Amino acid sequence: MNNFSKLSAIALIVSSTMANFAISEGLGDEVQPSPPSIGTDIPVTYFGPPPSSVEPELIGPLQLLRSGVLDVDAGTITLPLYEGRLKETGESVWYIITDTTDPEVATALGINHAAKLAFADNSRSARIAETDVDGTLMFHWGSVDFSPVHSVTPGELPNAFPPIAFQPGSVGDELYSPLVKIISAGDHVYNAPMVAFNTSAEDLDFCDSTPDYSLVHDKVVRICPEEGTVTMALTPGFSFAKPVLYISTETNDPLPAALEGATYAPGLRDVAVGADDSLFSAVERIFGFTNGPVNVQDGIVNPQRQGFESALRGEGGPLNVLGGIPTVATDYSPLWDLNLGEWTQEAIDSGYVSRLTEEFQILGLVERGFITGPGGAPYGSTGFIINCPIVHRFL
Repeated sequence: MNNFSKLSAIALIVSSTMANFAISEGLGDEVQPSPPSIGTDIPVTYFGPPPSSVEPELIGPLQLLRSGVLDVDAGTITLPLYEGRLKETGESVWYIITDTTDPEVATALGINHAAKLAFADNSRSARIAETDVDGTLMFHWGSVDFSPVHSVTPGELPNAFPPIAFQPGSVGDELYSPLVKIISAGDHVYNAPMVAFNTSAEDLDFCDSTPDYSLVHDKVVRICPEEGTVTMALTPGFSFAKPVLYISTETNDPLPAALEGATYAPGLRDVAVGADDSLFSAVERIFGFTNGPVNVQDGIVNPQRQGFESALRGEGGPLNVLGGIPTVATDYSPLWDLNLGEWTQEAIDSGYVSRLTEEFQILGLVERGFITGPGGAPYGSTGFIINCPIVHRFL
């Protein structure tokens, strides 16, 4: 692995870590816009509904993944929980559905339409599945071990970044990918992250108790097979200056998987990166920072806080910046290609370092030489993919 690859790997680690810190710190002060009554002499109840309630593309809050019940204050979404099987062994596969290449099914089920996932159908990137006569989804291959103990150890201050040790809490076999091509459903590709494997409904009965994380995905807050639901923790970020919430479920490398609280999915390594928005590309870009602003001191929240160093200090999530999402752009994909930025010393000395929330703002600073890749390397893809289905936009 060359120096840039090593730096990129470390950086991605950080990116994932922030997602976990974001949940523990709460979402309100990070991304939720203030009410329109601020600065007026009338209460918020006097205002009409947001324009987004009339046209989804207009300003205002909008739940994009509509198949579940969103709790913005808790930073969670409760989704349908499905039980499938491995075709050859009959082992149970517990999964959720977040995205599909089929636009009509996306509308009918309230999941995200992601046409670009069709370009991920190569090698191990998409598993094969088909429906049984009773509608049960039968997967041809792919399993996940949820038994490892998830851990991340930040570096010693003042340099929490990079972490000094890590362990993903769930690890897929060499054929595991969250993407599934369902041959009995028009060969459409679905994003079907696994949340438990080879476990009975009785053993997953955590309707009223904390889940056993040796059995389930680390993002699971509550799982209840009797109800057919699972509640997942969300991560805050931005897309074209709009604050958003998304789910981090898998990555293509153990480093970000550990920090993201996600599953390491080797199959995602067969998805090409570095060509976002071009013909046959299955990915969109996500932008993170190694050395963004941190809190001034304990107990004082810096409203410009952002980045991996801040997240590893336990100050909150990394507040990464996503590319196109539905209703904002036409190129959405839940597979995000990490572009990792480092503020240069010139930018730091000039006082330019601040929270960034929009793709072209970031690219403009890269063009002017104020942001580079890690260690001054050329800016661009780190080679890491994070499966982050979009859930909600606040504006």
